Amino acid sequence: MNAIPAARRLPYLDATLPVDRRVEDLLSRMTLEEKAGQLFHSMLMMNADGTPVTETDGSMLPFTTPELIGDRLLSHFNLLGTYGAREMALWQNAVQEMAAATRLGIPVTLSTDPRHAFTDNVGASFNAGAFSAWPEALGLAAIGDPELVFEFADTVRREYLAVGFRVALHPQIDLATEPRWARQSGTFGSDARLTGELVRAYVRGLQGPSLGPASVSAMVKHFPGGGPQKDGEDPHFAHGKEQVYPGGMREHHLEPFKAAIAAGCAQMMPYYGQPVGTDWEEVGFGFSKGVVTGLLREELGFDGIVCTDWGLLTDAAIFGQTHPARAWGLEHLSVAERAARVLDAGSDQFGGEQCPEVIVELVRSGRTAESRIDDSVRRLLREKFRLGLFENPYVDPDAAAETVGRADFTARGAAAQRRSLTVLTNPEGFLPLSAKLSVRSARSAPPVRSAKPRLYVRNVDEAVAAEYGEVVTDPAEADVAVLRLRTPYEPRENIFESFFHSGSLAFPETELAEILSLLDQVPTLVCINLERPAVIPEIAGRAAALIADYGASDAALLDVAFGRAVPEGRLPFELPRSMRAVEASRPDVPNDTQNPVFPHGYGLSL
Repeated sequence: MNAIPAARRLPYLDATLPVDRRVEDLLSRMTLEEKAGQLFHSMLMMNADGTPVTETDGSMLPFTTPELIGDRLLSHFNLLGTYGAREMALWQNAVQEMAAATRLGIPVTLSTDPRHAFTDNVGASFNAGAFSAWPEALGLAAIGDPELVFEFADTVRREYLAVGFRVALHPQIDLATEPRWARQSGTFGSDARLTGELVRAYVRGLQGPSLGPASVSAMVKHFPGGGPQKDGEDPHFAHGKEQVYPGGMREHHLEPFKAAIAAGCAQMMPYYGQPVGTDWEEVGFGFSKGVVTGLLREELGFDGIVCTDWGLLTDAAIFGQTHPARAWGLEHLSVAERAARVLDAGSDQFGGEQCPEVIVELVRSGRTAESRIDDSVRRLLREKFRLGLFENPYVDPDAAAETVGRADFTARGAAAQRRSLTVLTNPEGFLPLSAKLSVRSARSAPPVRSAKPRLYVRNVDEAVAAEYGEVVTDPAEADVAVLRLRTPYEPRENIFESFFHSGSLAFPETELAEILSLLDQVPTLVCINLERPAVIPEIAGRAAALIADYGASDAALLDVAFGRAVPEGRLPFELPRSMRAVEASRPDVPNDTQNPVFPHGYGLSL
């Protein structure tokens, strides 16, 4: 007789058996330490050549990759940093080989923050790098086309699968209701109805009709809506922990999450925020049983994986500086007590943590029942099986290099950048410009004709601009100026916090005066990147034309300016008239500033 294949001797390795039977078989074989390791979704970094990190100085990550997988028995990780596609695939395979060498050979599930746009914030997202570059989520909302969002998410899925990412730590479907909040660029803006439509398309594009081997699991965030932050400060930091609802619109912020659940999203992330002045317990949402179990699981019927936001349990070194655990409202508790509260609340995983020994001690001390741990491990193992990781954990580095940033993916992203651009002012039909254009010369009032307009540019690549006109270095010599700006913010001294652009949305007086001086010298097309709703009434009134972007290349902007592409964008939030109006608005109410310069949904056609 032929020997029975090894896969048939261990039911959890037999792909012909139902997933639930495989889960129960594997669970029955696991030690408490192995179960505890599954409850942590931590970070990894890699070397640029595709090899795992085997040494650490502790400035960002306290343990090496072999320690986390082989000793601490973790198997869920998100990758920090930007690298080449082939190198990411090689690294992924090396990590899976480490996991295969553990006693039960449980494969690793790799995740990532967004990687397909222009923002680079180690706490939230990475720039596209090798991947195709699209506008930020705000730009997708500015277009407002669910089928485009499906196409985008399907492209993300294909590129992620090529390098081994199986969980997307996105989409982010908070409503952008507090104009100062730092995380708005990752949202679909202030409209709950549109956000619901787009998240349905997004989940469908990532996961497909159902979760399977060709899926990327969607971890939707930040439940129950992270937009209404007091003073717009971010709850990554203690001074931004409070979440408030003075307008009584708490339920309104739930609408996109209902749509995500109906679409079948596999995972959900509660936010850091500590609600104040509601009937919810005044603790961070990840610790709140009323929110996680009562609202999310029982009322809304979500039975997928709940993973906390990163760093709720332990203080952490980030860029060499110590940041306290985001245990808002429970700062006085020990690490073990915080962990118990998270489990009691109903979450399955601890994001950004790596202390399974705490869970082991909770069970052995009798504080937490092992059956409670089993409930979460079942959910986590079930997803690994459904994603096909036990059958095929490895990827092809050659295919990864061919797939990531593929020409057609890149072209679709570039087209979306152009569509998302939002024309806010265009007095006297200044746009579109053209190669043989009547422009207002800086030296003569009547229009003059030029075979190739003279362009003065700031914050624009001169080599790119040279494809559209003759680049000059003195605005006095130019027919037209093109000025790119970013939404103002207040610099923060803390290195990590400096990535989260917060505070005033208005340009400082000296910087504004410099901008207006240029606008008075030469007819100027101003393009402002809206990562938040900028306060720009003076610029809007004096620019020859004003365009908003949400992540677009210089070529995308100039193609629209010169009539080579058609902009379709409409503002995903209003643009306030003053900081006084912002400060008087209610953080939970969409588009609540008095007499905005441009209302939500505004945009011109060319």
